[in-house]
Amino acid sequence: MFTPEAVTPAVDLLAELAGDGAALEFGVGTGRIALPLARRGVPVHGIDMSRAMVDRLRAKPGADAVGTTIGDFATTRVEGNRSLVYLVFNTIGNLTTQDSQVACFENAAAHLRPGGRFVVEVGVPELRRLPAGQHVLPFGQSATKWAFDVYDCATQAMSSNYVTVDGGKGSVWSIPFRYVWPSELDLMARIAGMRLVERWAGWNREPFTHESTEHVSVWEKSAP
Repeated sequence: MFTPEAVTPAVDLLAELAGDGAALEFGVGTGRIALPLARRGVPVHGIDMSRAMVDRLRAKPGADAVGTTIGDFATTRVEGNRSLVYLVFNTIGNLTTQDSQVACFENAAAHLRPGGRFVVEVGVPELRRLPAGQHVLPFGQSATKWAFDVYDCATQAMSSNYVTVDGGKGSVWSIPFRYVWPSELDLMARIAGMRLVERWAGWNREPFTHESTEHVSVWEKSAP
C-alpha cells in the first residue's frame, strides 16, 4: 500500500481531477494519500474516526498542510466547497449498511461544487469464486497465519478474518464490511445528484472488464 508503485498513480490521478480546487479525503487515516497529494500543491482536508491514526498523520513531515476533522465520514461536514472528494482502498465497505453508504455519497455531494468529482476505489465482490453451499474464501496463508473472507449473500455483509499463531498461542482479528456492486454505487450516486463519468480497473486507467477485481470510479456532481 505504501510503495511508490501503489501511491504515485493514485496521487497522479487525484491531483489531475482536483485541478485548481481543493480535495477532501474520507477516511484519511495516516495520510498515505493525503500527504503526497498536498505536496503536489492540492489543498487537502481529511475526515477520520480514528484519533490514533490521525495522530500518526500529524507526526509525519508535511502534516501541517493537511487539515483533519475527527468524525464519521458518512455524515461529518467541514466548511468549504471542493473540486474533489475521494475514498480509497475499499474504505466504502467500512460503512456496514446500505443507508450509511448512501449517506456517504450524499455527504460527498454536499462538499462538492457543481462539476466536482467523487472518486471511490473498491474491490469487486468475489462471489464468482463461491461454489454452492460455501461462504468462506481464503486469501492468505503461511505456517503461522491464515486469512479468509466470510460472505453473507443475503445481506451483503462480509468480514475479513485473520488468524495468527505465535508461541503456541492463537489470536483472531475480524473486520466487518458491506460489499457493494459497481451498479449499486452508480445508483447511490444518482440519489446524491451525481453521474458516472469514468470507471477503470485501477489507478493507471486500465479498462474495467468482466474480469476486473477492483475499480476506480469517478462520479460528477450535476449543476443545480
